[in-house]
Amino acid sequence: MDHHAYRDLLAERLAESELPFPHAEFTARRSRVRQAMGEAGLEALLLTDPADIFYLTGYHTFEVSVYTALVVTPERLVLQVPSIETGPAVVTATVDEILGYRWESIEEVIDPLAELLDPFRVIGIDPFGAGLRFGVIRELCSRLGAERFRDDGGALLDAIRIVKTPAELDCLRESARLTAMGLDAALAALRPGVTDNEVAAEGARALLAAGSEFMSLQPIVTTGARIGTIHVNHKRTVIGENEPVFLEFGAAFQRYTAPMMRTAVAGRASPDMLEVRDLCRALFETLCAQMRPGNTFDAAARAAEAVLASKADELFFSGVFGYAVGAQFPPSWVEGTGFIARGEHREFAEDMVFHLPLCLRRPGEWGIGLSDTVRVTPDGGQALTDNDWQLRESQV
Repeated sequence: MDHHAYRDLLAERLAESELPFPHAEFTARRSRVRQAMGEAGLEALLLTDPADIFYLTGYHTFEVSVYTALVVTPERLVLQVPSIETGPAVVTATVDEILGYRWESIEEVIDPLAELLDPFRVIGIDPFGAGLRFGVIRELCSRLGAERFRDDGGALLDAIRIVKTPAELDCLRESARLTAMGLDAALAALRPGVTDNEVAAEGARALLAAGSEFMSLQPIVTTGARIGTIHVNHKRTVIGENEPVFLEFGAAFQRYTAPMMRTAVAGRASPDMLEVRDLCRALFETLCAQMRPGNTFDAAARAAEAVLASKADELFFSGVFGYAVGAQFPPSWVEGTGFIARGEHREFAEDMVFHLPLCLRRPGEWGIGLSDTVRVTPDGGQALTDNDWQLRESQV
């Protein structure tokens, strides 16, 4: 049985059986995107980012490294997938047509894709987005003409995706609930003498047992001096007495993730640790006060920078006080549609959702990280996660 026959037989029995939302949700999303296309003068969109494709169709799989494309026109949606992903396309997506190509022969995508796009003279793409392969766009430009392609397709989707629908907010709330369960289980296992892997394992078990799907990022656990290096993870390191332990988890529910950071101490926290904890909380409260519709991301970042200023030379901070979260796939839960940082002049709007990753690091010594995932409301930022903003201490 080839992948075409597989698609047809599976469609007879299980078409759209794992669609993550009702059809009405997708209809509304497509309507907003098509209206924006019309206003921008775009006749078609060529989308290759897994999260963009999911947003409009529901299509999801854990194998997102293979080339996949969605063509959006005013009348149709056509999903192009490799043969090995035919099954997920049939059961998880709602589209007008599924085109398959042999997994091992990516060059087979070109002819049908060029034929699909040929009637359209203005086609939006996202040249900085995930999944758009140079070889594919090079061939399309050669056959159709580079002048047909405009690079504002990604910005068009970002402006829509960054504001969450009620259904999306429900998914983020459920992710927040599961995330807290994982963190609680991990913290219960934390004490001097155990390894960071053991703590991560308890958290991961709880996340999966409670209902998390495959996560966009693995649970993150580091201890002591390793916290001072950003983006390292558990590595069989024994937790020492009175060491801080940093945890950052994010359960996935219908691909939506509401991350949260906690830091605990395997023993007693030092006065310096408590001082940095208080600084994290002050940053959080300042940001939430700034996260009101009409205020800019830049203004919120500058207000937070003023709070951090007295410790800016002592503590490393990434410079991004918040990033939008929603539906995503590995290797990251960062949605990529917006960042609370200096120079970002987009305005907050109600029902945007951001993770505020407030981790302050003393390089080579330790770090303290505490965070919530926060929804923008008319009254400011309101947490969807339930961090208590404490440094939990354990008995030695």
